[in-house]
Amino acid sequence: MTSRTPGVPFLLRGVVINSVPVLLTLASARALQLVTDASLPNWLVVIAAVCSVPLRFAILTWLRWWRTSRSAARIGATLVPHWKGEKIGNLDALQMILRDFSTGYLADCYVETTKKLGPTWQVELLWDPWVVTSDPAVLKTILATDFPNFVKGEVFQSCMRSVLGSGVFNSDGDMWRLHRGMTRPFFSREKVNDFELFDKYADKALQKLKERLRAGHAVDFQDLILRFTLDSASDFLFGDTVKSLQRVLPYPHTVTYAASNAAATECFSDAFKHALHAVGDRTRTGWTWPLLEVFEDKTAEHMKVVDKFLQPVLDEAVKRHRLRGAAGTDAKDELRAENETLLDHLVKTTSDPAILHDEVLNILIAGRDTTASTLAYVVYLLCQHPEILSRLRQEILNVVGPTRAPTYDDMKEMKYLRAVVNETLRLYTPVPVNMRYNVNETTIPNSDPNGKPFYIPANTAVVYSPFVMHRSTEYWGPDAAEFDPDRFLDERLRKYLLPNPFIFLPFSAGPRICLGQQYAYNEISFFVIRLLQQFSEMSLDLTAQSPDSLPPAEWAQCDGRKAVEQVIPKVHLTMYIEGGLWVRMKEAAHDE
Repeated sequence: MTSRTPGVPFLLRGVVINSVPVLLTLASARALQLVTDASLPNWLVVIAAVCSVPLRFAILTWLRWWRTSRSAARIGATLVPHWKGEKIGNLDALQMILRDFSTGYLADCYVETTKKLGPTWQVELLWDPWVVTSDPAVLKTILATDFPNFVKGEVFQSCMRSVLGSGVFNSDGDMWRLHRGMTRPFFSREKVNDFELFDKYADKALQKLKERLRAGHAVDFQDLILRFTLDSASDFLFGDTVKSLQRVLPYPHTVTYAASNAAATECFSDAFKHALHAVGDRTRTGWTWPLLEVFEDKTAEHMKVVDKFLQPVLDEAVKRHRLRGAAGTDAKDELRAENETLLDHLVKTTSDPAILHDEVLNILIAGRDTTASTLAYVVYLLCQHPEILSRLRQEILNVVGPTRAPTYDDMKEMKYLRAVVNETLRLYTPVPVNMRYNVNETTIPNSDPNGKPFYIPANTAVVYSPFVMHRSTEYWGPDAAEFDPDRFLDERLRKYLLPNPFIFLPFSAGPRICLGQQYAYNEISFFVIRLLQQFSEMSLDLTAQSPDSLPPAEWAQCDGRKAVEQVIPKVHLTMYIEGGLWVRMKEAAHDE
């Protein structure tokens, strides 16, 4: 049986809701005729019935504004500044936002509106109010001090459900606490500091890199690193791997036989990517997103490919756990097993197939995409700044030498390495935009110290952008757009970050702070160390990049980082580079 697409129930609900004023209008006309013997022209009744739908909408919109104004005055608050578009329903504002995320520069309109209205402002997209903020005080309220009042919400969850299910990134309340509680014990210090897994897959990835470079071709480093993080994350999570590093790497678009290799990379990883694109597009369209999926669920076919790999792994883990139980294996002994995977750990907590599926997939996204995004942008920035690459490589050679695998203590000693990673996370934070809905009416801080707090009605979409905040000169100083790792080491650290730690949120904050934060730092640092032990120079090869994935020439005339971009930053759920990151590297001399 064919499953129902998201657009069908949305349209049915719309028909039912909008039929009410039409039926009331027709009934009123009929009653008027019966009571007064007046004969209304049919055309007038039809026009009145049709107009009743937008009239109802206009009345409800006005009433909402009136109630909001009254409620704000009642509690001594003020309304959030409005971005007012020129088209009905602020359709032009919606088009600008969608353009930035599809063909423009990420969050450009957010930045420009913030310059005009301040770090917190509101826009009504097709009459749906969105509060947009990059104010660290507001983010602290949302993520920490008023955490119970700000939830993912049904609209966001409906966008994500076909991919994330009810996993930890798409749940609230008891279900979120269940997923969080199941996963937390596995991210112990012993687990996240076990680098044997990283070394295994880093070695495979670097060997692949060398082979392609020695053949005289540029390498899509983003593709390579996605394979590395996918294989290492899948091994860490469920003891099996997608084996993406065994497949043929893509060739530059200039290589005539590149197309023959495309089928080799069309697999789990590609389906995963397309599904994330689909749900990312949903969130940016707002409450009307099901209208774009009336005839198809844009994630369905991709998730079939994902589940084709994932489901047998889940079934095998449940079966293995049951066999251990039947054999009388002691749970405590099993917990201490060195080769226990996250999935082995989860099946001891629940055998519910939906919960297992959703949680493993959510953690896989976190373990693959966020880490790969950061590593790709680290290499991108090092290609742009050879002097920083040289200094970082020297630190690595001083601490671990040219061949030894690093330990956790080694990484703690490498202050500049951590600064490079943090500076990359600041400029290209993996999740640049996120959102919450407030359960109850509330107020949020006003950046104007003399202003009243902002009033937020219940069930309002609050969009917050670490990406915009991380690049703000107000919070990071006049050189905020520059890539300068020393800002995490010199007096700027004490001036900006230490007094206000909520200006830097690459891993979120509060109760939902990323459980895998240390795992991510360790994996990123480990790979960078191994990479720079074996390569001494790297550069971008923009000729290998597809021409339609290069920044337009007019970007060079703009302000901030946009002016110096040599690639196009994009986002689905996490950041990536449009068209990949094509690089060339020089292997280090053996006598170093």
